[in-house]
Amino acid sequence: MPLPRFSPRQLEAFVTVAELRSFSAAGQRLALTPSAVSQLVAELETAVGFRLFDRSTRKVAVSSAGRDFLGPAHTALDHLRRADTAAADVRNRAAGVVRVATTQALACVVLPAAMKAYRAERPKVVVRIRDAAVEQLVDAVATGDADLGLGPDRTTGADVTRTALLDSPWVLWCPADHPLAAKPSLRWRDLRDQPLVAAGRDHERSVAQMRAEQPEGTRIVPVEVVDNITTALGLAAQGLALTLSPAYVAALAEPLGLVMRRVQAPEVMRQVCLYRPAQRTIPPAAEGFAEFLADWLRAWQAAREAPIASNPPKIRPRRR
Repeated sequence: MPLPRFSPRQLEAFVTVAELRSFSAAGQRLALTPSAVSQLVAELETAVGFRLFDRSTRKVAVSSAGRDFLGPAHTALDHLRRADTAAADVRNRAAGVVRVATTQALACVVLPAAMKAYRAERPKVVVRIRDAAVEQLVDAVATGDADLGLGPDRTTGADVTRTALLDSPWVLWCPADHPLAAKPSLRWRDLRDQPLVAAGRDHERSVAQMRAEQPEGTRIVPVEVVDNITTALGLAAQGLALTLSPAYVAALAEPLGLVMRRVQAPEVMRQVCLYRPAQRTIPPAAEGFAEFLADWLRAWQAAREAPIASNPPKIRPRRR
C-alpha cells in the first residue's frame, strides 16, 4: 500500500480538537492559532476523503466517520511518539545493543562489572560479550562481528584502531605453601628452574619474551601450554606448575588459594587496549560505552591493583 498522504501534525490537530471539542482550546495546547488548527484539520479531511467534525456556531462534534478514524489516529500518534523517543535514546547513546569481543579472563573478571555499572547509568543499553581468542580479537572488530574489542596489545591494520587503556603487571601465581610464596617479590632468575604453564600461545610467547635478552640456557620457557587461563591456574593451585599472568586475573586465582608475587628487575607489563573500527561507524550506544569503559577501567585498576603499585623499570613483550 502507498504511504498515507497526511502528516503527524494533522493527526495531532484532529485528536486534540476531538478531545477538547474546541479549535481555540486545541490551538492553545498546540501553540497554534485556531485558524492554523482548522487548516490542519481541513487538510486531513481532504487526505482521508471524509469530514471529521460536524461544525456549528456553538459546538464542534466528531462526525460518525471521524469517530471510526479516531482510534487508529490515536494509535498512529502513539507509535510515532515511541519512535521519536527511541530515536532520541539512540541519538543520546541511551539505548541500543553493543557487541564487545574480549578474551576469557577479561570476559570473566572485568567486563561484567563494567556492564553492571553502565546499566545503572544507561538501562536501555544492552552490552553483549563476544568470546574471542587473543588472536581473533582484532579480526572480530575488523569484520564487523563486534563493535568494540577489549584485550591485550595486538598489532592492527589500517581498518582497526587501538587505544591503550591500562597496564597490568605480569605476576607469578603459586600456592601459599610454595617456597616462592615466602618472598615478597621475585627476580626472573628465581623462576629459572620452576615448571611454568602458559595459557594459550599468546601467553607462551609473552613468557618466552620476558627475558629474551638472556643467554639461551637461562631464558624462562614454559613446560606446558594450555588453552585457558582457568586451566593454568587450576594446575598451579595443585602445585603441578606455576603460572605467569597479568594481575587482573586475581578474581580467578585467589579463590583457588593462589598468591600473587611480583617479578621485578625489570617488571613486565601487559597493556589492555580498546579496539574499534577505523573506517566503519559504530552505533552511538557503542560510542558511549567506549567512553565509559575507558574511565571505568582506570578506576577499577586503581582500586584492584593499588597494593602492587610501584615504580620499577618496566618493559612490554614485543608484539608479533
